[in-house]
Amino acid sequence: MAVAQLTPFEQSKDKNYTANYSEIIAYYHQLAANYPQMKLMNYGMTDIGKPLTLIVLSKDKVFDPALIKKQNKRVILINNGIHPGEPEGIDASMMLSRDLLKGNKLPADVVVCMIAVYNIDGCLNRGLSRISQNGPRAYGFRGNSRNLDLNRDFIKADSRNALAFEQILNTWQPEVFLDNHTSDGADYQYVMTLIETQKDKQNPILAKYTSETLSPELYKRMKKSGYEMVPYVESEKGTPDSGIVAFLETPRFSSGYTVQHNIISYITETHMLKQYDKRVYSTYDFMDHLISVVERDHQQIGRLKQQADASVAQQKTFALDWDLDESHFDTITFKGYEFGHKPSEISGLPRLYYDRSKPYTKTIKYYNTYKVTATADKPLAYVIPQAWGKIIDLFKLNKVTMHQLSHDTTLNLQMYYIADYKTSQRPYEGHYTHSAVKLNPVQMKVKFYAGDYVVYTNQAINRYIVETLEPQGVDSFFTWNFFDSILGQKEYFSDYVFEDIAADYLKHNADLQKKLDAEKAVNPKLGASAAMQLDFVYRNSPWFEKTYLRYPVGRLLTDTKLDLN
Repeated sequence: MAVAQLTPFEQSKDKNYTANYSEIIAYYHQLAANYPQMKLMNYGMTDIGKPLTLIVLSKDKVFDPALIKKQNKRVILINNGIHPGEPEGIDASMMLSRDLLKGNKLPADVVVCMIAVYNIDGCLNRGLSRISQNGPRAYGFRGNSRNLDLNRDFIKADSRNALAFEQILNTWQPEVFLDNHTSDGADYQYVMTLIETQKDKQNPILAKYTSETLSPELYKRMKKSGYEMVPYVESEKGTPDSGIVAFLETPRFSSGYTVQHNIISYITETHMLKQYDKRVYSTYDFMDHLISVVERDHQQIGRLKQQADASVAQQKTFALDWDLDESHFDTITFKGYEFGHKPSEISGLPRLYYDRSKPYTKTIKYYNTYKVTATADKPLAYVIPQAWGKIIDLFKLNKVTMHQLSHDTTLNLQMYYIADYKTSQRPYEGHYTHSAVKLNPVQMKVKFYAGDYVVYTNQAINRYIVETLEPQGVDSFFTWNFFDSILGQKEYFSDYVFEDIAADYLKHNADLQKKLDAEKAVNPKLGASAAMQLDFVYRNSPWFEKTYLRYPVGRLLTDTKLDLN
């Protein structure tokens, strides 16, 4: 293979071919063999049994992440093939790597890291599955080998792919992240659309820079390249004419997870109906421009990242969920196609169609304001029993600083009781997720054990800590069923035995008798049911288990001297 050999995409006559997994890895190995500024590194093991391959491009041949940080260089992490049916980033990254190396164009102050293909599982499952997409001729499948959508897996990390990704992210600690995708949905004139971290959930220090400097520069440069961009087209009421809505990427998504680490994050979404070669070349141009602007602003981006980290370490209140604010909107110029309805040849009923012979340029509404619907004030520290091993493992992977109790300790702290919640009726990504969580906070003494973990909330990674551990969070660990075992009662009573015990207990506890009588007066069902009354006494007695519905992670609100390892 020649040093500057064309990629499999470039070799195809119609430019409608995407490289398969073996071609991708072989191409990068050959490139690395000829250029010492490039190195392949394998991380973890994905669900399909192959390691995640990271391509690192470093102008001065430094491949030590710690040394790169000491040199005050920026790191960009680019993710490709999370949905292998959307492979533009795979082919574009192969070409861009070669061109940067061959042309001696690697930036001096930016190290570029590219995940060659993230969903290796889906990439190997090659065929046709995205019927609404215009090429390439064959491509991978959206789900991985466990049929997980990996772009819904970041915060819960069910897949080994996600664990390998989190190892990469927390080893290289990029300041900028990009995930390459292909859109679906409406038809319009643009080849490229863009998702940027929603401004109301991004750290304000970073949001000011991205909204005022970085994003406008990327839009300007892409237009000059011939690929004018528009924000990702998610329609408010079915078609773009009604307005489009800024995508809210919560932590289940790649960019929602990376923003918890105070990383500037983007998702490219090329349009599914445009020719494949145009989608690839537009992705190439976007990555090239992003690298160039980050190189230009590397010092400023470094300072802003440090400021954001320091700010989050001191932040007291954290947003946990958001809703679209439909009362506020911007206006943008949008280039679309007229749409209409005509009888379906299948059903005879009206069907939507777009008429490409009737392009238009209109001013439309862009809804880009979200209001916070749930918040939590951080405690001084969280106390996590060591029994919850997956949480401990994920915290370690995400470089959360933790300490362990050196001996058994009874702490006076705030515990949550789960007062109410809703659970989805159908599984979503392998989980019956919880929502609408209501909490009853109680200050109480709880015994913790030697080896249990104490997590102080004075860290740059506070958003990850708080958003995962506060049960009411949209993508909290509670939402994703990490704690479902606490939702089941473990001990009960034999009614004929407890009858005598309960009667005696009521004789010696007049207040409980009054409480029972008052409840019977307003609840006829209780008054008519001996079993319900017995259960009422049991639940208000010292024999009822204190751990039922008690969220096991404690919130330490006051500065308490602890013996820690």
